[in-house]
Amino acid sequence: MEYRRVGNSGLVVSELSLGTATFAGKGEFFGAWGDTDVEQARRLIDLALEASINLVDTADVYSDGAAEEVLGQALRGRRDDVLISTKASLPTGPDDWGSSRPRLLRAVDRALRRLQTDHIDLFQLHGFDAYTPIEEVLQTLEMLVEQGKVRYPGVSNFSGWQLMKSLSLADKNHRPRYVAHQVYYSLVGRDYEWELMPLGIEEGVGAIVWSPLGWGRLTGKIRRGQPLPERSRLHVTAAAGPPVNDEQLYAIVHALDEIATETGKTVPQIALNWLLRRPTVSSVIIGARDESQLRDNLGAVGWQLDTDQIARLDAVSSREAPYPYFPYFRQEGFKRLNPPISVS
Repeated sequence: MEYRRVGNSGLVVSELSLGTATFAGKGEFFGAWGDTDVEQARRLIDLALEASINLVDTADVYSDGAAEEVLGQALRGRRDDVLISTKASLPTGPDDWGSSRPRLLRAVDRALRRLQTDHIDLFQLHGFDAYTPIEEVLQTLEMLVEQGKVRYPGVSNFSGWQLMKSLSLADKNHRPRYVAHQVYYSLVGRDYEWELMPLGIEEGVGAIVWSPLGWGRLTGKIRRGQPLPERSRLHVTAAAGPPVNDEQLYAIVHALDEIATETGKTVPQIALNWLLRRPTVSSVIIGARDESQLRDNLGAVGWQLDTDQIARLDAVSSREAPYPYFPYFRQEGFKRLNPPISVS
């Protein structure tokens, strides 16, 4: 297991991190992900620690806070063995949403109680709140850092301008900067590369990748002409996830199958290993319904795809950049103004 700095911060995390969306399994949506109880969570954390994972990710919306509760109970006696990342801002009730000062203060205190800890190592805004002034959000996060309740602030699912404006105001007023951006990024979803990746490189913001297997589509169990596996969460969650072009998905899975034959690795392991080679990626979140899934995902580290295999996956997963980015990728004149990002 490699360890990486999160952006330009002093926070150092394992290249793989453990996700907890399967913990508790409360409600139809998160119940489709899994129903990991406290004892099962302890076992998954045991396996993660044995593999040298040091970051566990959760959120207040996961099973209406029950995932944080399960994680807190599962970490009793070993809180200091891991870094905890959690998130808030998405609605948890009719009058409980956003990133206003009262909401963030409540959200952090509730998370601390559920997690049975006195601090959150990485606290991320789960989405941008257009109703609350950015300066108010930054002031509140600064207060939480000064109180010791939050070690580092980050964001998730921000657009480029939202993140850049926040960073600029933080610099202008000497407040803590966002060090991490938790983003969707996978072989079937490379939108992160158009704007957010260059921004992350320029501003020193590390990517914490969610849904690296394309919302459950790069498991090796979904192929052309075959029905969804009976246990697939896509039966319930597909409409809520990132859009995926089915034809491109099948082409990517075919390429992954070929490379699996060449390497002796599984389809998910190859898809995860490809991500670990990408610029700005600090950690890739892996979740699991059970121990066998977690063990398989852990096999994504300790080896590397070769140059040819990476190039094949790059080619089959590429798509036309949206405006205003496509001229920079099409024309040599624009390429000279914006040289390609190195992925070595």
